[in-house]
Amino acid sequence: MTFYPPHNRQSCGQINVKVNSDQPGPQFHVVMGNEACDVDSMVSALAFAYFLSKTVHSEMLALPLLNIHQSDLLLRSDNLFLLRQTGLSPDLLLFRDQLDLRALHRAGRLQLTLVDHNVLPSSDSDLEGAVVEVIDHHLLEREPSPSCPVTVETVGSCATLVTERIVQKAPQILDQQLAQLLYAAVVLDCVNMAPAAGKVTPKDSQYAAMLETRFPALPPRGALFQALQNAKFDVSGLNTQQMLLKDMKAVSGSLNVAVSVLYITLEEFLQRAELEAELSGFCQKFGFDLLLLMTISFTESKEPIRELAVFSHSATCREQVSQYLEQARNPALNLCPISSPHPHIIAYQQGNTLASRKKLLPIIKDFLKEQDGDGCQGDAEEEESQVPPTPMNSLVEGCPLDDGLPHISAQDLEEKVSKMAARGGN
Repeated sequence: MTFYPPHNRQSCGQINVKVNSDQPGPQFHVVMGNEACDVDSMVSALAFAYFLSKTVHSEMLALPLLNIHQSDLLLRSDNLFLLRQTGLSPDLLLFRDQLDLRALHRAGRLQLTLVDHNVLPSSDSDLEGAVVEVIDHHLLEREPSPSCPVTVETVGSCATLVTERIVQKAPQILDQQLAQLLYAAVVLDCVNMAPAAGKVTPKDSQYAAMLETRFPALPPRGALFQALQNAKFDVSGLNTQQMLLKDMKAVSGSLNVAVSVLYITLEEFLQRAELEAELSGFCQKFGFDLLLLMTISFTESKEPIRELAVFSHSATCREQVSQYLEQARNPALNLCPISSPHPHIIAYQQGNTLASRKKLLPIIKDFLKEQDGDGCQGDAEEEESQVPPTPMNSLVEGCPLDDGLPHISAQDLEEKVSKMAARGGN
C-alpha cells in the first residue's frame, strides 16, 4: 500500500487555487485529526482515509487532512521520522491551510470524519453539519446524534480503534506500510506498551500483538519506541517559542491558557537566557494570560520524571491556578514545590508521573468554569487575544486557521486521489 505515489512530486503548498463553490465538482470525504497533529492523530487520519478509499464504493473521494499549517510539520520531529521510515513524502500530505473546508461545505460537497477528537472548536462550528462519523479515545464531549456514528473508547491510542475497524471490515488492505504506521502510533502513545506508564489497555495490547504476528518484519517494539522517542524529544536548534509550540494545546474561558509539553528537564529550561522576557513575549504575541509548562524526562532506568511550572505576570492568576492544581484530586497531581529562579514562575516536582497533559486539561477546564466571570485576571495587562497560529486540540476556543490562506483546487485533489488509488491497487 502506498498513500502517495513517489512520482507525483508537486508540493501542495505551491497550489493556491481556491475551491470554486459555484461550480459542480467531486464530493470529498475528509478525515481530519485534531489540531495537535501528533503521530496518533496523523496516522489515524491517513489510515482511516485509506480504509474509506478501499471500502466505500462511490464517486466520493476520501482524503486525509492534517489539521495544522504545512509549515508547522517541522515542529513534529517524530511525525517526520515516521514518514521517512515508512517512505511517505511530507511534501505530498494535505494540510488544513491548503483546503477550504467551508467552501466545500457550502457547496454541499463535504463529508467530515473526526479522528482523535470528538468535538470541533467553536470557530469550526459551522462545519458541524458535515460531520458524519467520529472515532476517538478521549473523554466524550459530543452530543449524540442519529446521523453521526460515534466510536469513543478510552484506549491508549486512537490508532488502536482504527486498526480494529480495518481488521473487522477490510483486513485485506493491511500491508507492511500501513501496519508499520498503525503499529508505531500505538507503541508510541502507549509508551512501549508498558503497564507502569498507565496508558496501555488490553485492546491496545491485542492489536499491537496482532500486527506483530501478521507482520513479523515490523521493527522491534523497543527499538521503534526508542527511535520515535528520540525523534520526539529532539529539541536541538529550537528557540523558546518553537519549544512552546512544538507540543502545545490551549483552553480558554475567563482566561486564555496554553499548556506546553517540554521534552527537557525543568531545571534546564529555566536556565535559558532571558526566559521570562521570552515567555512574556510569547503570551503577548498569542494572547495568553497564563502558561503551564509540563516537562517530561527520563531516568537512566527509563522511569519518567514529570515537572510542572506556572507562568503569568499576574500574581492573582499564577497563585490561583497553582493552588487549584495543588488541591486537585481527580487525579491528584502530588505536586511538591521546588525553587524557581524567576519571580513570575512557580515550579513543582509532579509526584504523579501517570498524570499526563490529557489528565491535566480537564482540571484546567474545571478551574476556568469556576472562575468564569470572577475576574481572575487581577493585575494582568489586558491584551487583545490572538489565536496562536499553531496546532492545538479541540479544547481551544478558536482555530489557528483562516480563509485567507492558500488553498488547493478540487481538480488537483481529484488527480491526487486518483493516483493514490491507482498506485494503492497495484
